[in-house]
Amino acid sequence: MSLSPGPAARDGEVAARFTGRTVTGVRALSGALTEVRLDDGRIVVVKRADGPDAVRAEAAGLRWLASADAVRIPVVHGHDAHRIIVDRVVEGRPGRRAALRFGRELAALHTAGAPAFGAPPPGGPVEAYIGLAPMRNVTGDDWPGWYAEHRVLPYLRTAVDDGTVTAGEAGAVERVCERLPELAGPAEPPARLHGDLWNGNVLWGADGHVRLIDPAAHGGHRETDLAMLALFGCPELDAVLAGYQEAAPLAGGWRTRVGVHQLFPLLVHAVLFGRGYAEQALAVARSAR
Repeated sequence: MSLSPGPAARDGEVAARFTGRTVTGVRALSGALTEVRLDDGRIVVVKRADGPDAVRAEAAGLRWLASADAVRIPVVHGHDAHRIIVDRVVEGRPGRRAALRFGRELAALHTAGAPAFGAPPPGGPVEAYIGLAPMRNVTGDDWPGWYAEHRVLPYLRTAVDDGTVTAGEAGAVERVCERLPELAGPAEPPARLHGDLWNGNVLWGADGHVRLIDPAAHGGHRETDLAMLALFGCPELDAVLAGYQEAAPLAGGWRTRVGVHQLFPLLVHAVLFGRGYAEQALAVARSAR
């Protein structure tokens, strides 16, 4: 009796098809990732996702970010309905020089812009994802209104429906949404965002260059990417910000707005991971000024 190949073997077959090379070895990295060695010595990573929209959103996002010619992005070799194949990043250690460069490159990525707030990458779906949570890329011209309607309130409502946030507590976040026009700072054009810029998606390459992976790319406010980078910790963050400020200075008062921009990822995490993140979101909302 013949047995069907396991996921890693099937990942190797998909990698061979999209790279046009013979596979010489496969190694499972996690439940969703497989490292595939090719006959020309290169190594690619195959990532599995739950559905075609998730794969299409990630592939389109990576290509859109790469087209800015700013921060380095792993090459996308192809994708099918359930798998995406990208170059492996050889990782090194964070350092100040690399961090300063990353800050300047991130500023250039943001400056590349987007057609509108909420705009998906070209070829990307409206019904996208941030991590495992659904994220709708619906466009708007006014950042405060768009951010409230499409990035904060949907996750707040889900958290309330799930019992992670009480209806009474939700008022603190709703009041921040009402005050966003006064809290948002000077108006800015839509930036080209990575969209899920926590430290795990920032790979410090052995060659001294940062690569970004696993985006939830869309048009948004550039301070949202920076706020997420700060929320979950990033090595050499002060140097990253110094490089960013050198290339594209932030509007005055940006530090007071960090919490407003963190409401989005905190509520996403509350929906995915529970009450601890909900309490952080509520604390941020109550302290907004």
